[in-house]
Amino acid sequence: MEIRPASATDIPALCRLLDQLFAQEAEFTPDREAQQRGLAAIVEDPRVGEILLAEEDGRPLGMVNLLYTISTALGTPVALLEDMVVDAMARGRGLGTQLLEAATATARRRGCRRITLLTDADNLDAQRFYARQGFARSPMIPLRLALDPQ
Repeated sequence: MEIRPASATDIPALCRLLDQLFAQEAEFTPDREAQQRGLAAIVEDPRVGEILLAEEDGRPLGMVNLLYTISTALGTPVALLEDMVVDAMARGRGLGTQLLEAATATARRRGCRRITLLTDADNLDAQRFYARQGFARSPMIPLRLALDPQ
């Protein structure tokens, strides 16, 4: 298996993986056009973020997406782990751990001092997985404001 940076030619495969992720999330539903726009914006500008793609024999098996910003509290870059998904047929083989380790190493190389992620409150499997990888609950809670396009 290989984990590598995704490119524009990988966007259709990334969208298929995101379809699986968004089908299980409470707040999101698959939207191919929106996914393509978002993925292209990340792949085309490494300052925005990076997407790592796991493949085996050329077959996409999983992905993780890091977005970058600056923390004023830390005075350093930080990362938001926006999306992580392993194809349903490839789960249970340690691929999620490998993807997360690759993402963590990538964020460290970028000088990030923190990775933040969100998961559904009822997704206990994901919460246990991230806890095993060293993630801890934050005392902060996410709040969102949806903005309509102008």
